[in-house]
Amino acid sequence: MSLLKQWRDKAYDESANKGDLQRLWADYFEKEKNIYAELLKKPEEAVKGTVKGLADKYNIDLMTMVGFLDGINDSLVTPNPIEEMEEDTEVSLDFDNERLFKNMVAAGADWLYGLPEWNDIFDEETQKRLYTEQKQSGTVKKSKKIYPNDPCPCGSGKKYKKCHGRNGANRFEA
Repeated sequence: MSLLKQWRDKAYDESANKGDLQRLWADYFEKEKNIYAELLKKPEEAVKGTVKGLADKYNIDLMTMVGFLDGINDSLVTPNPIEEMEEDTEVSLDFDNERLFKNMVAAGADWLYGLPEWNDIFDEETQKRLYTEQKQSGTVKKSKKIYPNDPCPCGSGKKYKKCHGRNGANRFEA
């Protein structure tokens, strides 16, 4: 069984005791926060090593490192082969700063995108912009409804019903 499958079976086990799962995730989030704080101190440094080696480096157990690698994979410059990962698989933690920040926002992980280490990477204005871009990327905007007596959006000066709204043909989408 792959390491990733072992991690996911443990972390997302619906038959597990809820209290045990809550403790597992609380412990994981604290360790994750500490690893990100370390990585963000030197964002230009591409940390590399084996899965086991990185677990040892950050003083965490192997399964927590597998969970971390699963979580950061979409933010990496080159994704790791997490599906086939073993203890001795060479992996990289070379992340894209903007993608990582936006993925943290998308995950609702305020304890991560709120880390003070981000202040040395992005100024406050950039952080707000990235936050807003990410939040808006998931927002579906409905186009404004055009009524028959409204001016036609094509700019002809005619009412919509006498222009693009005529006979239901050539509908104009605003």
